[in-house]
Amino acid sequence: MRVLPLVWMVIAAAGHAQNTPAPLFPAPGRLVDLGGWRLHLNCSGKANPGRPVVILEAGAGDFSVDWSLVQPLIAPSARVCSYDRAGAGWSDLGPRPRTLHQQVWELHALLAKAGEKPPFVLAGHSYGGWLVRLFAETYPADVSGMVLIDAGAEDPLRMLPDGKVTRASELAKGQQVPAVKTSDPLRESEIPPRIIDLIQSSIRGMAGHFNDPPRDKLPPEAQRMREWSLSQIKHAASNDNPFESDELAAMLAERKKRQHVLGDLPLIVIARGLPDESGPQAAQREEDHRKDQAALVTLSSVGNLIVAAKSGHHVSIDEPGVVAAAVREAVQTARH
Repeated sequence: MRVLPLVWMVIAAAGHAQNTPAPLFPAPGRLVDLGGWRLHLNCSGKANPGRPVVILEAGAGDFSVDWSLVQPLIAPSARVCSYDRAGAGWSDLGPRPRTLHQQVWELHALLAKAGEKPPFVLAGHSYGGWLVRLFAETYPADVSGMVLIDAGAEDPLRMLPDGKVTRASELAKGQQVPAVKTSDPLRESEIPPRIIDLIQSSIRGMAGHFNDPPRDKLPPEAQRMREWSLSQIKHAASNDNPFESDELAAMLAERKKRQHVLGDLPLIVIARGLPDESGPQAAQREEDHRKDQAALVTLSSVGNLIVAAKSGHHVSIDEPGVVAAAVREAVQTARH
């Protein structure tokens, strides 16, 4: 279950220039300008004519280095790219609010400007599962296969500030989701001091925990990059989407209209095999989670389910070989 993200900002943003400190580590990939803000794209492996390029979409709070164990296993057989969403890793802050639609547009623009040509096989972990699904619905001609890795449920549980648990659909307000913005990214200098203080307090509270298990299995350099990235103001300032519940509700409504919203798109769903929660309601939530993952298989008429028996939620860290094998299979069976 994912706790509702804290919305740090209630400010209007304008302007193009970024005001962020120089990174402590050189970017492993390249920075691509989308129109006043840059996203970091890290690709490896050789592009093969007629073969899809694999795009890795990380979970909430994660970025490109969280694929450090998976990407090298895919690169020998396929072109594979990880990237940092706006505000994460080496990427600049982007326009707000950070709606799912905004992030999907930015990924599509990033790939186009970087010259990475479709078709794509999309692999999305957790929160990233919603993004790759929305990408496939928005740009269906660009997608030839999909892998969902312990991906977000269609109507996920949400914990409210008072401790009560509800479904995301119950939080939808029927709001009109703002149109995608192609300019005017947020600048760190525009964040009010009181918000900066809140973020810095949160960062201090997380000190020493940025690489708690299972992330301690990542390569040492990746762990250092995570600590650097998650200690930045911009990382926390990028989690601003008051329309998420409405966007998820719209996806759920479309799903109710037609069971196989992805048609016959090759789809592999990887579900964790180990419990990820504790407490009196843990058993019921694990059962709900299993049902949610099984439901994702039916997004496509040819969906398949794999259970990663030795993995918790972060399958790409616990069992990177399972994820890499599923991606390679998706590439082999990709629709052309």
